[in-house]
Amino acid sequence: MYDMNRVESAVTQDEIKISAHNVQVYYGEKQAIKDVNVEILDKTVTAFIGPSGCGKSTFLRCINRMNDTIPVARIEGEIRLDGEDIYDRRVDPVQLRARVGMVFQKPNPFPKSIFDNVAYGPRIHGLARNRAELDEIVEKSLRGAALWNEVKDRLQEPGTGLSGGQQQRLCIARAVATAPEVLLMDEPCSALDPIATGQVEELIEQLRADFSVVIVTHSMQQAARVSQKTAFFHLGNLVEYGETDDIFTKPKDSRTEAYISGRIG
Repeated sequence: MYDMNRVESAVTQDEIKISAHNVQVYYGEKQAIKDVNVEILDKTVTAFIGPSGCGKSTFLRCINRMNDTIPVARIEGEIRLDGEDIYDRRVDPVQLRARVGMVFQKPNPFPKSIFDNVAYGPRIHGLARNRAELDEIVEKSLRGAALWNEVKDRLQEPGTGLSGGQQQRLCIARAVATAPEVLLMDEPCSALDPIATGQVEELIEQLRADFSVVIVTHSMQQAARVSQKTAFFHLGNLVEYGETDDIFTKPKDSRTEAYISGRIG
């Protein structure tokens, strides 16, 4: 089991964006996550890696309470965002998800125009007082997702008409339009070709200037390329967490070493 007390002492409280303590997740009687403790830093890309079914996506969905939508899911323990318990009954999950954006495995633009895809969140959260402010948010978000120059002349065309890579960047623009503090990405490149994957990876590097980015990836090469911190999950346990270079070159746990070397997974 990963011991959070081993996190580098140089990390200050101000750098910790998300902290999880003794998190357990159950789907009915089945336990999917066992006693996860981790501190995720701000302005950092953190990769969750591990074999299929190891719990990494389940834990990711705990961070913005997406598991609330699954009737049989039960979460125990504590997850804090900037020190606030996100499972406190006074916390509105809709408002939480404005602070913690999410990009899914398969691009899922709404059946709306490119403009309305990005404007959707700011509209429902009342972030723009008028059309000019909404236009500004949409342009800024599309620029932030490295998509503006490709779509600025066809904002009223359907988002579903874009290529796969463009659709995923549109979904990223939609996620950042509510000015979140954390961006969760659940295997965002698994449905993309290598060129589109490279574009999204470059974008992830840029996004960490403004967000705490957490990415679930089945690709160890991708984790090594894009992240500064890596967490290795196995059989529902967070086995090891640390600097990405250390996880891949000098892991402390034999299970991590076995996964990295291809002996398990």
